[in-house]
Amino acid sequence: MWVLGVVVLGAFANAAEPILTDTHRFTEVRNGIYIANTTALVFNSNSLVIVNEEDVIIVDSHVTPAKARQLREAVKAVSDKPITALINSHHHWDHAHGNQEFADLPIIGHEWTHMKLATAPLEEQTYLDGVNGNARTIARVSEQIQSEEDAARKAQLEAYLEMFSAHVLDFDEIAPIPPSLTMNDKMTLHRGNREIEIMFLGRAHTGGDVVVYFPQDKLVFTGDMAFAGPSYLGDGYVDEWPDTIERLKALDFDIFVPGHGGPVTDLERLTLVQAFYRDLWAKAEMMKKAGKTAEQVAQEIDLTDHAALGIQRVGTDIKSIERIFYRIDNEL
Repeated sequence: MWVLGVVVLGAFANAAEPILTDTHRFTEVRNGIYIANTTALVFNSNSLVIVNEEDVIIVDSHVTPAKARQLREAVKAVSDKPITALINSHHHWDHAHGNQEFADLPIIGHEWTHMKLATAPLEEQTYLDGVNGNARTIARVSEQIQSEEDAARKAQLEAYLEMFSAHVLDFDEIAPIPPSLTMNDKMTLHRGNREIEIMFLGRAHTGGDVVVYFPQDKLVFTGDMAFAGPSYLGDGYVDEWPDTIERLKALDFDIFVPGHGGPVTDLERLTLVQAFYRDLWAKAEMMKKAGKTAEQVAQEIDLTDHAALGIQRVGTDIKSIERIFYRIDNEL
C-alpha cells in the first residue's frame, strides 16, 4: 500500500516543500490542507491538518498518545491558530489511539466508530495484530544485531531498536476514548469560507468509515476506505465496498488523500480497486461453495488479472479470506 502511495505521489512532485519539525513532516496538499506524518520510522497513519481562517481542525490522532502529543505541538510550525476539533476517519488503532490527547476538544466520528472505541478496543483483533507485530519487529531486529558483523550497520540497528522499543512502551499509555460528537450520514462544518463535509458513504474498510470532503478545494481525505490499491480487509465489507467507492466517485474532486501514503491524482485507481474487490469476493465465494477452506483459498485464489495493482502471484492474505468467509456465513 505504502509503495503504491509513493508511486502516485510522483505526479504530485511540484507541491510546496514540506515543513519539518523534530517529530513531523507537513506537506501542503492544497489551500492550507496538510498531510502530517511522523518522521520516526514506525507504523502510523496520515493525519490531516486543516488550517482555516480562524482555527485548525485535525483528522485522525495517530497511533499512540505520545505521537498525538507530538502532533499537537508540531502543528504550531504550520499555524498558531487554535485547534478546535478532531475528526476520526474510523476506529482502527493506528488512526484513533491518540484520541485521549484531544479529549479537551469535540471529537467527531461515526456512531460505529463510537461503539467500537467505547466497548473493548484493546481486545480488537486488528489492535492485537499490531501489538504482536511490534513484538515480532523487536525480535527480528534483535536477531539481526546478534548476527551483524559490520560495525556501522550494527550501530544503525541498535539505534533503531532503541527507538522502536521506546515506541512500543508508548502503547502502555493508551486509554482509548470514543468520539464525543457522532453522526450517521453527513455532518457539515463551516469555517470561514471553507465548507468541510464529513460523510458516511457506506461500509467499506470498517462499518463506520467517513470521508472528509472539501467541495471548494475538490479534495477528499478517504482514510483507509480508498487507496491507490487494495486496503487491509480484515474488518472489511468486501461485498459492499465497490458500491461505497462508487458513491465516492460521484463527488466532485480531482485528488484524494488516503490514510497512508501520498496524495492520489490518478482517479482511475478507484475503478481498478473496485474491480479487484468484486473479483476477490466472487472467486472466494465460489471456492467456498466448492468446499475449500479459508487456508486453501488464501493459497490458491488467482487474482493476477489485477497486475495493474501490483498483484503478480497466486494467493492472498489469509485474513482477507477469513473475513469474506465470515461475511458469507453471518451476513453482518
